[in-house]
Amino acid sequence: MTKQASRRAILKGGLAAAGLSALGIPEWMVPALAESETLVPFTDIPESFPLATAPDRRIIDVRKIEGVLTPADQFFTTQHYGHPVIDASAFRLKVSGLVGRPLSLSIDDLRRMRRVELVAGFECSGNRRPMQGLCSNGRWTGVPLHLVLEQAGVRPSFREAVFFGADRGEEEVEFRANKYTVVQQFGRSLPREMALAREPLLAYALNGAPLTRAQGAPLRLIVPGWYGVANVKWLSAIHLQEAQYLGKFQARWYRTLKGELIDGELKWVETAITRMQPKSFIARVTRAGDRFTVFGIALGDGTPIRSVEVRIDDGPWHEAALDPATAEKYSWKFFTYVWSGAAPGEHTLVSRVTDAAGRVQPTAEELQNKKTFLEDNSQFPRKIVI
Repeated sequence: MTKQASRRAILKGGLAAAGLSALGIPEWMVPALAESETLVPFTDIPESFPLATAPDRRIIDVRKIEGVLTPADQFFTTQHYGHPVIDASAFRLKVSGLVGRPLSLSIDDLRRMRRVELVAGFECSGNRRPMQGLCSNGRWTGVPLHLVLEQAGVRPSFREAVFFGADRGEEEVEFRANKYTVVQQFGRSLPREMALAREPLLAYALNGAPLTRAQGAPLRLIVPGWYGVANVKWLSAIHLQEAQYLGKFQARWYRTLKGELIDGELKWVETAITRMQPKSFIARVTRAGDRFTVFGIALGDGTPIRSVEVRIDDGPWHEAALDPATAEKYSWKFFTYVWSGAAPGEHTLVSRVTDAAGRVQPTAEELQNKKTFLEDNSQFPRKIVI
């Protein structure tokens, strides 16, 4: 943080006018605009684009990102049953089902367990154009999930861990010709191998401060590399079971329907929303004289990034620079491409990410067989006028 602050001080002191590269400081090291830069507006985002569409929904303005960690009061948020109010002093996390010792743990009990910190960025599986603002990055503090499960003593027959939030609402469940009205808690499950892995975290703090109500206070689940829906907020219960969990938001709501060629025949496949697909997008373009800086973000499931490339109009792909300050495995990744010699007029800019597994971010045309809007990781062309 000291290094970041000193770089920002250099910028605000006016030395940016001499050119950051002359100082040996890449511009992407400080995402905030330098005094010598001006923002080049995107022509494909309406000026009145809504960044908050409801009291319990916050969309970040990716054009104004100023640092690696998203402040808690700016962190994106979306949910289905509002923001429950939980008395932290009376809170207890229940662990039940196929365990040898059912648990009832207070926040203080959890704080006394081994404390870890993890930088993880994620997006809502519905994050998409024109803003891509349902994503953020934070430093989470909490206790590894596997330690709590090991304390409970998991049984061999356990196959799924179901995580229930304190948020709930009335739902109409249809079964053939019948409809039933029931009150459901928000719930999601993890398979045994993921629940007992080292990465999932029971988090009680974000960026060094207790969770806010919008971020699931007093406790939430963080599953690094997975879409936001798996990171259950207001976590109140963990239930281990052998049967497959079929709650609304797992079995019917968060699904992807995609046509795939299998043995030469098009088959329609439904899959659950789990790990994030490799994705990048251009967040903003700035100008200093005749030099343009293209700044963007890449997201994924933690697989290392092989490259991020940027293309101008119908030209060749050019490799962008990756910010080492975002190199942590599950952090979102910043990239920058410096563009010089731009001609006046309208231009289209697009980025694509390739990960170490060889997965290349697809075009929208390559995803045309995907019918549902979730998991849209297609390349996202942006338009500007110079």
